Amino acid sequence: MQEVKSKKINRKTNNVIPFIPEGEFYFTKGVEAFQKRKFDVAVKWMKKAVEFAPKEPLYQCQLSIVYTEIGAYHAANQVLTKVLQFTGDEYTDCYYLLANNYAHLGLLNDAKKYVESYLNNEPDGDFHEEAHSLLEMLDIDDSDEDEWDMDEEDELLIYQETVFNHMENMEWDKVLPLLEEMMTLFPEHKMIEHDYTQALFYNGFQEDAIKMELDALTEDPNDLCSHTNLAIYYFERDNKEYTNHIQALLNVYSIHEQLKLKIATTLARTKFYQEAYKRFKTLSKGRLKGHPSYYRWFSIAAFHIGETDKAKKLWDEGCKLHSSLKRETHPCKL
Repeated sequence: MQEVKSKKINRKTNNVIPFIPEGEFYFTKGVEAFQKRKFDVAVKWMKKAVEFAPKEPLYQCQLSIVYTEIGAYHAANQVLTKVLQFTGDEYTDCYYLLANNYAHLGLLNDAKKYVESYLNNEPDGDFHEEAHSLLEMLDIDDSDEDEWDMDEEDELLIYQETVFNHMENMEWDKVLPLLEEMMTLFPEHKMIEHDYTQALFYNGFQEDAIKMELDALTEDPNDLCSHTNLAIYYFERDNKEYTNHIQALLNVYSIHEQLKLKIATTLARTKFYQEAYKRFKTLSKGRLKGHPSYYRWFSIAAFHIGETDKAKKLWDEGCKLHSSLKRETHPCKL
């Protein structure tokens, strides 16, 4: 998928900025860091700009662009959703930026809805060429022409961001009630059910979780999410049936980064470390910096195949980006 290129990134950077701690100063410093590809620094400056002027949509959109650049697509979408909530249709660039992020995440239907919304609002906008190119790339069946309820999509996005954070940090007790609500509110989103079985399994309802995934496989024997979940569930219950589901994954090479990560982590969690390590090496770290699971399982796989320096480097980097990892025990620290 194409990378976001902000057409507003050079705004006012040629002027001499006095040392006044105002939003414009912080914003300009963030732009300078972004242009130098010092993304962690750019995030810090942009956050300061947003804190100083929380109702300035440009600052928040630029913060989202930095997040996109480092692969923190969920964080980027969370920022953009807030902008839409307080600006309505006034800052329509958000629709294109959201579409681009959803495309990166492999959520192509959502990406198409947002890019079409952008083009409907801004047919000649700053991103109209990129939007048309993105729309051409989203080869999606147009049979579903139901009216898009933006309020419902916003609500779904907020749920998704919260669930993602809880699941990445393995906070299963917190995520279970949220997923139950989501299945009631958004029954058409089948991926929610796969997340729900994980929450069930790790909250002690293991038989229920397995039954749900087996039922899903009956409907679709090629459901990769069911295979990944069942591989983990059976492995953790010392049931050799897990190997059958691993075999279903070994010849799968998805084009979607999120599914590639899911398969790689599943292989690592079931001790197929060599195969997991190969899969992790094909992933784009830049797109997955927002995922603690990337650092957790990539480093564990590296450790178990003897790449201890690589494992330590990955773990240390992950801990710097995700404070939750610092509370975990890693084999290279034992």
